[in-house]
Amino acid sequence: MAENEKTTNEEVTEEVTEEVKEEIPETPTEEKEVSEEEKLKVEYAALYDKYLRLAAEFDNFKKRTQKEKEEIYLVAKTDVVMNLLPVIDNFDRAEKFASDKNVEEGIALIKKQFTEFLKKIGIEEIDAENKPFDPNFHNAVLHEDRDDLPENTIVEVLQKGYKLGDKVIRYAMVKVAN
Repeated sequence: MAENEKTTNEEVTEEVTEEVKEEIPETPTEEKEVSEEEKLKVEYAALYDKYLRLAAEFDNFKKRTQKEKEEIYLVAKTDVVMNLLPVIDNFDRAEKFASDKNVEEGIALIKKQFTEFLKKIGIEEIDAENKPFDPNFHNAVLHEDRDDLPENTIVEVLQKGYKLGDKVIRYAMVKVAN
């Protein structure tokens, strides 16, 4: 046992003893046995109360630590995915401009594998094409006057958006009809 722990335990024992002495009424010496019993009951009650408080505090500590671990995991996952998203964007661009059929198929396979990896870790693409504009998921960077579509409808997705559960990792950059 460390020196600090001994000192702390001794201090706690002294504090409890002092509290117990304050709570015990003075009694005649004839009833000394009864007062000793009462003294022990009061000390037991104080220690039991202290035990319950310590157990509750420890339980709260465990819950708080678990919550912090989960938050750290989500932040780390988000950071990694944020750094990988430009790679999938480049696969999309390469797929559009591939001149050779074999190269296009190879790029599509790699892109599919990467997309499946994102789904496996809980990352979802934000569905935007022909949907109503929602500032919680979309970032409108261009507007286009269109009579054939309702107002605030997404005409084109310029850059895909992604989310992890309800948390947006990257907003979808879109062109919106006016």
